[in-house]
Amino acid sequence: MSVDVKTVKRVARLARIAVSEEDAERMTGELNTILGFVEQLNEVDVSGVEPMTSVTPMEMKKRQDIVTDGNKAADIVANAPATEENFFLVPKVVE
Repeated sequence: MSVDVKTVKRVARLARIAVSEEDAERMTGELNTILGFVEQLNEVDVSGVEPMTSVTPMEMKKRQDIVTDGNKAADIVANAPATEENFFLVPKVVE
């Protein structure tokens, strides 16, 4: 795929970027170089290669999926000014 000055100006207009004529000429060459590199990547045979999340093989850390109540209610309300049966007590705001 090749990019010309007209395409660069159209993309710049869509991106709401002001591009001068000389900048458009320079960007044409740069974009063509980038697209040429991407086309080279398409030539690489990746059949049989599984997708990776990292360069080094690793496995995600997992925890047991066990439902618990946490047993932390007393710790959570320990600093509250007023509590009752592990619930926060707040002043009445609507009369």
